[in-house]
Amino acid sequence: MKRSIGAKTIVYPTPVFIVGTYDKAGKPDIMAAAWGGISCSNPPCVSISLQKHRYTYENILEREAFTVSIPSEEHVMEADYSGIVSGRNADKFEKAGLTPVKSELVDAPYVGEFPMVLECKLVHKADLGMHVQLNGEIIDVKVDESVLDPDGNPDIKKVKPFLYDPAGRAYYSIGKYLAKAFNVGKEIK
Repeated sequence: MKRSIGAKTIVYPTPVFIVGTYDKAGKPDIMAAAWGGISCSNPPCVSISLQKHRYTYENILEREAFTVSIPSEEHVMEADYSGIVSGRNADKFEKAGLTPVKSELVDAPYVGEFPMVLECKLVHKADLGMHVQLNGEIIDVKVDESVLDPDGNPDIKKVKPFLYDPAGRAYYSIGKYLAKAFNVGKEIK
């Protein structure tokens, strides 16, 4: 039997997105965001939900652009740091020892050390209450060649992204391969 635990912000998996922006003065900044995911296939879009008082929220509205860098397991400490300190008070790139890379396509930086990045232009926002959902059209996805599979796609085992557990407030690595998507279910037919 299932037991009610109330209305909570718990869903699995929950990503660890590192959102990159420039502030009004052109200083690069990053923040960790777990409330997000793919929101449209055509055009390709990703959504993130941020509180209005966040520095990153202001930056996105100012520049109408952001990046989403996907950190690997080796950078869990740097990713966590980017979510617990405000860019108003610290240069998070410098303090975390990360390199800001200027996107050639949108007015935002990404993290050079992280293996994958989505470059996005802001196309829509929706006020949801405590958070505002920001939808960005994915202009390009850049991936380190070292983590590509033979077909030129990111290999999750090489990217080594990690997940956030909102219930336990912890990070977890990706688990083992289970089955081929859009295929294993055919066995039920």
